[in-house]
Parts: sequence; C-alpha cells; structure tokens
Amino acid sequence: MSNIVITGANRGIGLALARLYRDRGDNVIAVCRDSSGELDALGVRVESDIDVTERDSLSDLAGRLDDVAIDVLVNNAGVMRPTSFDDIENQLDAFRLQFEVNSLAPLRVTRALVDRLGRDSKVAIITSRMGSIADNDSGGHYGYRMSKTAVNMGGVSMALELKPRGIAVGLLHPGYVRTDMTGNTGHVDTEESATGLIQRIDELSIETTGSFHHANGEQLPW
Repeated sequence: MSNIVITGANRGIGLALARLYRDRGDNVIAVCRDSSGELDALGVRVESDIDVTERDSLSDLAGRLDDVAIDVLVNNAGVMRPTSFDDIENQLDAFRLQFEVNSLAPLRVTRALVDRLGRDSKVAIITSRMGSIADNDSGGHYGYRMSKTAVNMGGVSMALELKPRGIAVGLLHPGYVRTDMTGNTGHVDTEESATGLIQRIDELSIETTGSFHHANGEQLPW
C-alpha cells in the first residue's frame, strides 16, 4: 500500500485519480480547497481548505501531513482562463492566476512537502501538451499555454535537483479530457485519462525523471 497525495482532488481528473488509487488499495490523501459530495463518498482522507497559491495554507498542509511518508505526490490542481493577444491588458489577472496555479503551485506544493518524500518517491505534475512549443500549431490560449510551458521547465529543473535524493519527477499530459475545465468536451473521460496517468506514474523511475509523456504513453516534444 502506497501513500498517494493528490491536489485538486475534489472533481475531474483529480477525483478520478483518487477513486482509482483507492480501488487498488492505496492510501489516498485528497487535497482541495473545498471538498465535494463525490469526494466525501470515496471514504479517503480529505484535507480541505488548502489553497495551493497561499504560503500559510501550504504550511498548514505540511503540518497536517507531518506523520505521512509520501510515496506519490500528484500536482493536479489547475485552472484555465480565456486569454487572447487582442485583449492582453484587460486579462492580466487571468494570466497571473494561471501562472500562480499552473506554474508556481506544483513547485510550491512539492517544496512544502519535500521532507515527507523519500528515496523512490515520485512527483507527478499534470501539465498539458498545450505547453509544448514544438507542438503549438494553432496559437491562442496565451495564458494557459505559457503557464504550462513554465511548469514544464520548472518540472525539469526540479527533476535535476531531486534526482540525488532518489525522487523522480514526471510531467504528464492527461489528454483532451471531458471535464468542467474543457466545458465537458474532449476525447476521453476522466477515468480513462486517470488510468493512463497512473500507468505512467507507475512506470516513472529515476532513470526517466524529467520526461514529458501523454497519458497514453506517447513521449511528447518540448
């Protein structure tokens, strides 16, 4: 049985991850700002009232998990807000929010909990292929794309820094998933995406730390 910590676990992909990890017998700690009826019904440990963009909140989380040896930390919390080239000046708050949640929070959460991680622990960052520069052939979505490119760079740097400790870091694209974030459009449902993500996390090792993969196993370009 492994101890799995998942941020943004009250809905969408995070909720599906919590359910699947629970079903296979792992000890799930679901982190969120506000719980949900679906999350409460899973019967896993829920740590709510946690804002991944707030220092005091992250310190509180570290204190709550002081007795937990974390095997897998899944940085799943994320936001998407519309941004465009034509209206940048009126959308700066949306840009900043996406950088705070999508780019900085995975680093801040991992730093806050790093003392709970040991040799052979794993850190997964749920990013997006929309952060791939090489894969960008349609443009748009400036804030979201830029925030995911930034977290990809941060994840690779963190992988290099944590490698001597035996902690592996993986950057994972969940696919185009039907969630509230995508307006329930997409190619796969949350369970299919989460199943693939768990497979990729299981495969992650210190030899592959810092890699960027699709949930379906495809290695993605930077």
